[in-house]
Amino acid sequence: MNASLSRLGSTAEDYERIGISPDQVAPWEDGARTDGGPGTYEWWYFDAHLDDGAKLVVVFFTKHFTDIGKPLAPMIRIDLDLPDGTTYNKIAEFAPEDFSASTKRCAVRVGANSFSGDLHTYRIIATIEDVAVEVSLTGAVPAWRPATGHLYFGAGDEHEFNWLPAVPQGKVDATYRVAGASANASGVGYHDHNWGNAPMNSLIHHWYWARGQAGPYCVVASYITAEQKYDYAELPIFLLAKDGQVVADDAAKVTFDELGTYTDTATGKPVANVTRYTYTDGDDRYVVTFTRHRDLTVSKMIDQIEGVKKVAAKLARFDGAYLRFTGELRVEHQQAGDIVDSHTDTAIWELMYLGRTRT
Repeated sequence: MNASLSRLGSTAEDYERIGISPDQVAPWEDGARTDGGPGTYEWWYFDAHLDDGAKLVVVFFTKHFTDIGKPLAPMIRIDLDLPDGTTYNKIAEFAPEDFSASTKRCAVRVGANSFSGDLHTYRIIATIEDVAVEVSLTGAVPAWRPATGHLYFGAGDEHEFNWLPAVPQGKVDATYRVAGASANASGVGYHDHNWGNAPMNSLIHHWYWARGQAGPYCVVASYITAEQKYDYAELPIFLLAKDGQVVADDAAKVTFDELGTYTDTATGKPVANVTRYTYTDGDDRYVVTFTRHRDLTVSKMIDQIEGVKKVAAKLARFDGAYLRFTGELRVEHQQAGDIVDSHTDTAIWELMYLGRTRT
């Protein structure tokens, strides 16, 4: 990565300026980090795969991240993939007065919907039209961030994209209701928190992001490619925990591979059928492989923009896309070239493609 153009904040000065510790995440870090005003965006994200086969994603936003110039415009999103394969993708927008968020801890309210917790235990309640969810999430892996969690862009660090995995892995108990029919299920979940002060598509060209659990392992991994003006700089982020303890999180030891790439017909974006993160530390090597089985979400971001903004986006040739996948996660531990441990399970991951398509 070109340090003069983009970097992950990791110096002693960075920690001091932000007011955070290298060794511990504080509850206020998952509280509101922006005021919701023009030039900022923020969201709190949760996902889970449940033991009945359902997949669930819930997100609370201060506004849509493609239009951060506007004032506070809260919205929530629910994506529910039922065991029979039926998928519900719901988005609801609210008035500014319907939003509140504490700066001391995660305590977000959007209308009658709420997302709250203390870095260990969370409660999420959300309803959009005929889909309603109630979730409890209890952390099994401590809150973590890559260095400061602040990615800086520009020669003077003037732009930021920030990320806090508050619950890298946790136990989920959920109730979901669709058109009056209710189901209860347990499973494995994840919660993170993002915010920034510049349009994401002006900083980031695309990223793969993934998380999952396989046997005793928990993984959170991302590979971020910056926009052209930042030389398409590449930034890996990687966390691997075993039995609740971090065993690998030095991004400098990670290599990333995209295999079986195809062109998605709906969005025109190149998509890897297999993404692989390889972490090498002396004789120890961890190979984390995500193999796509099917799509949960495929959407063009322009379809979520309305009115004059949509016309402007078309004129600017904005063609951002979002794809979410489910498939197999495989974690292998190798020592001196021999596989000493291997586990597989189901996982959820995504491709956020904000820039113009690169061939």
